[in-house]
Amino acid sequence: MIAKLTGRLDSSGAGHAVIDVGGVGYLVEASARTLDALGAVGGEVTIHTEMLVGEDFLRLLGFARAEERDWFRLLTSVQGVGAKVALAILSALEVADLQRALASGDSAMIARANGVGPKLAQRIAHELKDKAGALGGIAGGGTVAVPAAGPMGDAVAALTGLGFKPGEASAAVAAASDELGAGASLDALVRVALKKAAK
Repeated sequence: MIAKLTGRLDSSGAGHAVIDVGGVGYLVEASARTLDALGAVGGEVTIHTEMLVGEDFLRLLGFARAEERDWFRLLTSVQGVGAKVALAILSALEVADLQRALASGDSAMIARANGVGPKLAQRIAHELKDKAGALGGIAGGGTVAVPAAGPMGDAVAALTGLGFKPGEASAAVAAASDELGAGASLDALVRVALKKAAK
């Protein structure tokens, strides 16, 4: 969503921002890195959102980059990792550091985040080592990193929305991009990537 930042809370760690969209204010939970990236209060911002829905709550989470949102989704796929813990990890570690930690099995680096004990850090490192390659080319041998922005990122999102695993989607879109060349349209990328992923 493209909106205006009207306020900020708890900016020293994972916290909240108030985003004005067409005169309606939304309280958005975000990592410290996203809060820093949003810039000055009153400025126009682009924010990627994720809504969590429960029996007695609705929570809107915001991310400065689609890549951070993808990592949030991946982290919360691990048992015992809720939104608060995932945001704490994304506040404590740059995405590149998280990728390196997972690639090397460095659970101590993951445990730097508030609320992440050694056992949970080990579980995250173990469960995400193979899955994380889709979001950064860190595992799975020949997996190619796909940018989170632009037509390639949108094509990956389209394939994952259709049920493909992130690694499969990234590899298929990368192969489609190689075949079609730079400047390929989103439609063309998705069409060719679907054929590649289906093989």
